[in-house]
Amino acid sequence: MTPAYLDPRTGRLFPLATPRWRSDDGNPLLLTPLPGISRMEIDRDVRSLWRYRRALPFGPEVAPITMGEGCTPLIERRLDGVRALLKLEWFAPTGSFKDRGASVMLSGLRAQGVTAVLEDSSGNGGAAIAAYAAAGGMRAKILVPAATSPAKIVQMKAHGAEIERVPGSRQDCAEAALRQAERVFYASHNWHPFFLHGTKTLAYELWEDLGFRAPDNVIIPCGAGSNVLGCEIGFGELLRAGAIARIPRLFAVQPANVAPIVAAFLAGRDEPVPCEIGPTIAEGTAIAQPIRLHEVLGALRASEGGAVAVTEAEIEAALFALARIGIYVEPTCASAAAALAKLHASGTIGAEETTVLVLTGTGLKATPRIAELMGMTL
Repeated sequence: MTPAYLDPRTGRLFPLATPRWRSDDGNPLLLTPLPGISRMEIDRDVRSLWRYRRALPFGPEVAPITMGEGCTPLIERRLDGVRALLKLEWFAPTGSFKDRGASVMLSGLRAQGVTAVLEDSSGNGGAAIAAYAAAGGMRAKILVPAATSPAKIVQMKAHGAEIERVPGSRQDCAEAALRQAERVFYASHNWHPFFLHGTKTLAYELWEDLGFRAPDNVIIPCGAGSNVLGCEIGFGELLRAGAIARIPRLFAVQPANVAPIVAAFLAGRDEPVPCEIGPTIAEGTAIAQPIRLHEVLGALRASEGGAVAVTEAEIEAALFALARIGIYVEPTCASAAAALAKLHASGTIGAEETTVLVLTGTGLKATPRIAELMGMTL
């Protein structure tokens, strides 16, 4: 079956040849299910996520925009006596996992004839879109919350992107992008399904890393949920292909100050529930109104995983605990280590299970914030 855009809320299909970022009803899109691949279909001559090209929704006519993204290290450590496999996604070209989605999304859009894109981001997504647009000869405009880390804004501007600072919250930034989407193609990492097919390569890569087995658990920092949904899509394809026996349990982690997915999950609901929203050091997951809430909750439940909220103090403690063993991450992904401690303490995860922590971005991106936590003035 030829891949198509799918509105999962209505079942309506749209042809893949025409660029679009949402359905006619204004809903976020997925793609129709793909069959997955076997280990024999991996292109081992390619050292990037494009080694899994046969699992992507594009034919050979699509020229990849690639800078070697993917193939990130997976290292084993013990955190408070618990075995953990740390997936070091900041080894990506721009320093975060968002490069996976940016490479695949912009490759597909360029093949559709898109030459200029709009994105909104608290930092890492914007940096990835700016970099891959530059690499692909495309123009990019990035809207960022005014409080975004200066290091991330500098990175975007260095790639030649037009930057607009939006006063207010991360949600205010997203709403400003929607207003501008009539004038330039909205290549949002939160809205566009091609981005999810970039993040799904994390699942394929973990499968290959582990000797073509699925882990027991994957703990994922979660704002809008692109890594959660990517893992569901990727491991789901591997299951359909007969390459794994089951999908790992997926656990979404959010800061307690901005935890709409956790609140809905714990309430057993499929729609937003009231929850407090406040400032957090985990800026990359500070999304108060995730547009794919229903789909993310479905992925967590289908995998028999869960959702965990961690406090600011727990995030900070995990950040420095990782740093003390040589792992320097931004606060957003330190939340995964904080969640592991809580999941183990509750008996949800065993100490010797194969548990992957997705560490999404380098601490270098959050230097001012980490310096502030250490009482340093830069």
